[in-house]
Amino acid sequence: MARPIAQDHDEKRRLILDRAAQLFADEGFDRASVSSVAKACNISKANIYHYYSSKDDILFDILDNYLRDLRDRICGMDIAGLGAEEKFRRTILEVLLAYQGSNYQHRLQTNSMGHLPENQRAILTEYQRDLVNHASILVGDIAPHVFDGDKHKLRSATMAVFGMLNWFYMWNEDADREAREDYADIVCKMSLLGIPGL
Repeated sequence: MARPIAQDHDEKRRLILDRAAQLFADEGFDRASVSSVAKACNISKANIYHYYSSKDDILFDILDNYLRDLRDRICGMDIAGLGAEEKFRRTILEVLLAYQGSNYQHRLQTNSMGHLPENQRAILTEYQRDLVNHASILVGDIAPHVFDGDKHKLRSATMAVFGMLNWFYMWNEDADREAREDYADIVCKMSLLGIPGL
């Protein structure tokens, strides 16, 4: 007979993922261990293995949850019927708001995906690709004549926008909503008008 799922199963799994994300980001994935994750969660190592078979599995679950939720949140926005610039503005702000509280997960995405096997990296990369493709459509719709079918130019412009967003994450991790709204406005003005538009 299968062992029943504990009532606090999801809560404990979330605790493991949250504490492990902080531990892996702060100490480095290589230096952290399942034992150190268990200690950070104040549970036994055996309890960790009840949820995950390895440290790699924990890392994958952290990134799979983070990137899938981020992709779904941004790509699933209800922006149909809006003009191209307004779609862009709302999406930029939503990305910055989605980053709030996800500093450790975001850092792991940047620094630790390479530790995972190719099949798991492929899943995570597909989430990232979906986000970039979605953003590329929004960027391209702002000024179709500028890109005129030049996919390389469009991708470069899209990644430059993500570069601005990721800079904010790196240097303003604890920024509140108002600061994120202010920075979203700067990104949009620079993207839509260029620096003279500021």
